[in-house]
Amino acid sequence: MQCTKMFFGWMMVSVLFSCGPAKNTAGLQEDGFVKTGLSKSEEMLRHMLPAANKKFSARTGAYPRTTNKSGELVTTSMYDWTPGFFPGSLWYAYEYSKNDSMKAEAIKWTEKLAPLQTFTQHHDLGFMMYCSYGNAYRLTGNEAYKKILVNSAKALSTRFNPTAGVIKSWNSFKSWHGNATYYFPVIIDNMMNLELLFFASKVSGDTSFRHIAVTHALTTMKHHFRPDHSSYHVVCYDSTNGKVVAKETAQGYADNSTWSRGQAWAIYGYTMVYRETKDPRFLEMAIGLSNYFINNKRLPEDYVPYWDFNANEAGYTPGVKSHANKMSTLYRDASAASITASALLELSTYVSDNLSKQYKAAAVKILRSLSSDAYMARPGTNGSFIIEHCVGSIPHQSEIDAPLVYADYYYMEALLRYQQLQKGGVLFAGN
Repeated sequence: MQCTKMFFGWMMVSVLFSCGPAKNTAGLQEDGFVKTGLSKSEEMLRHMLPAANKKFSARTGAYPRTTNKSGELVTTSMYDWTPGFFPGSLWYAYEYSKNDSMKAEAIKWTEKLAPLQTFTQHHDLGFMMYCSYGNAYRLTGNEAYKKILVNSAKALSTRFNPTAGVIKSWNSFKSWHGNATYYFPVIIDNMMNLELLFFASKVSGDTSFRHIAVTHALTTMKHHFRPDHSSYHVVCYDSTNGKVVAKETAQGYADNSTWSRGQAWAIYGYTMVYRETKDPRFLEMAIGLSNYFINNKRLPEDYVPYWDFNANEAGYTPGVKSHANKMSTLYRDASAASITASALLELSTYVSDNLSKQYKAAAVKILRSLSSDAYMARPGTNGSFIIEHCVGSIPHQSEIDAPLVYADYYYMEALLRYQQLQKGGVLFAGN
């Protein structure tokens, strides 16, 4: 659906965008929308399980990721970056309902990922293993899971280059400008994988994991951000001397634009690193990143952002080979919203009262939007994914206005975090 949004006064601009219908969410009662959202999420997961089980391959796995144009479930190999999210969502459903059948499914889908504990071909071990085995260990205390997580941290650590001070993301990255290939790219998403390293350091006593995580966070803080706390997506290094050789984008609109999900990864990542270190530099970064997001003049009224904060704006030009050149519609990315909501709820527990109220209010606004029929799918639709209207990668012409498994995961995580805070509980004991 095409919708028109107006910003008035100092933010005067009119844009055309694609979204779920901007329906009023005021009817969702404050005490009820969290329970309703979690109950519906569990229901959707139950509907997805038969199709997911049918597609599974013992050789490569087959983990839910999105849907095709017909609305049918699309799965990926377990060697993709996303397989940890489906078992992670099953664990969140079990955490909410305490249903033993959901726990059994969570265990089954988690333990299928055991071969990944020695995987070293890309940087996403945190997403793959901590979202699955991390939640499994947290909720069961199974010592075997702890060993697998430490092994996963060892595998991730092999991609750290001490000269550059960062963990290599992909093995190579081809510029959308068609004129270069880089062999030590680091993407902002990589901040999310550091939580696995902090965990492994705490449970094993091996401080090298923590050292790598902190070093990566500091180096990223130095090179990945602009003065206004907006983020670059891809920073490419010379592995021999550690110098930055390029700052570009892979999934954003332009090299100098701010890809919304990248900004969300950054907010979440630096909030988590502050939790683990209590270093005020990381808290300051998390605050700056969050303020950029929630105060942005292009953030829609329902706080579900467009896929890139600068898409279609003057002064931002996609690479010649990017499909973003052919895309005029401003699609929403609900996955960026769900990640940000979860991060803001945690960040609200570390900041001053005034900022805490702002961040919590922003997170709740996002969650109420995502919990409305504008973004939450009806049972029997959307391939049984929970959240609609996400964007994978417009430059790659992939997963445009589609469900994404990680949107569901962080939506459920955010609901559980909000529920815990509403009860007066703490999110992370000992932090």
